Amino acid sequence: MRRLISGIAAAVTLAAGAPLAGAQQAPLDGTLTVVVGYPPGGSSDRIARLVADRLKDRVGVAVVVENKTGAGGRIAAQALHAAPAGQNVLMLANPAVMVVAPLVYAQPGYDAQRDFKPVSLVSRYKFALAVAANSPIQDLAGLRQWLKANPKQFAVGVPATGSLPHFFALMLGRELGQEPEVVGYRGSAPLISELIGGILPQGIDTLDTLLPQHRAGKIHILAVSGEARDAELKDVPTFKEGGVNLAADGWNAFFAPAAMPQAKADRLGADIAAVLREPAMQEAVRAAYLDPVSLDAPGTADALAAYRRQWEPVVRESGFTATQ
Repeated sequence: MRRLISGIAAAVTLAAGAPLAGAQQAPLDGTLTVVVGYPPGGSSDRIARLVADRLKDRVGVAVVVENKTGAGGRIAAQALHAAPAGQNVLMLANPAVMVVAPLVYAQPGYDAQRDFKPVSLVSRYKFALAVAANSPIQDLAGLRQWLKANPKQFAVGVPATGSLPHFFALMLGRELGQEPEVVGYRGSAPLISELIGGILPQGIDTLDTLLPQHRAGKIHILAVSGEARDAELKDVPTFKEGGVNLAADGWNAFFAPAAMPQAKADRLGADIAAVLREPAMQEAVRAAYLDPVSLDAPGTADALAAYRRQWEPVVRESGFTATQ
C-alpha cells in the first residue's frame, strides 16, 4: 500500500507541473453530462458535483450531473457504454465498477478496459468499521470478545454487494478467523439507518460516509483502513493499530466512452486535474472527508493499473461470484 500511495503521489506531483496540453483542443459543444452510479448525497455524488461546479468555467459549457443508480454502479457504466457517439458524457466511477464487477459478474454489461478511457483520478477514500452508538463493542478487542460469545451473529452490512466494503469485510473476517455474513444494501442510507437502530451488529462503509454519523453520536467507528490515522478522526485507531493486519483505500475517477477522441479525453483530464489543484477545491474535497488527487488521463491510467494489481488478487481469492 505504501508503494501504491507513493506512486500515486509521484504521479500527482508530475500532473501538478504539467501544462494543460489539450486545453485548446477539441472544444466542447453542448452540455457535458457526468453520470454517477450512486444516489445523491453519497461520496461519489458529492465529488462529482464539486468538480462539475468548477469545471463548467474551464470547458465553457454547462456540466450536468445525472444519477443513474443501481447494481452497485454498473447501471451507470452500462449507460456510458451505450452513450451515442459524439455525446459529451463522462462517468465518475470507483473500483467496484472498474475492477471488481468485471471479476465477479459473468456479464457486467461492459468491458472495463476496452469500453472506457481513463480521464482523471480526483480523490481517494478510506473504509471504516462501525457499530451502533449504544453497542457493547467499543474497539477491535471488544469485537473479538463479542464474536467469541456470539459467533453466529457476525453480520456485516455493506452499501452494495460486490463493493469494496464487501471485500474488505471478507478480509476482516479472514484476519479475525471467522467468516462474516455480508449483508448488502442498496446504498449507504439504509445501511446507516439499520446500523443506528441496532438492527445491524456491524457495518463497513467509506469513512467519509460514516464520519458525520460518528460525530453526531449516532454510531461508533471502531477502526479505519489507512496506514495511518485519519486527520479528521485522530482518536480512532487504524485496523493495524487494533491488531488486525488490514490497510486499503478506494478512489473516485472520471472515465469517458472509448469512442471519445483522445484529444477531447486528454483535454478534459487536464481541465479536471487543474480544477483539483485549486486550493479552494482541495479544501472542499477535504471538507467532504475525501483526499484530493489531481491526475490527468495518462496518470489516471497508471494509477488504475496499480489498483487493479492490488485488488484483483483479493477478489479472486475470495471466490465470490455474483449473478445479475
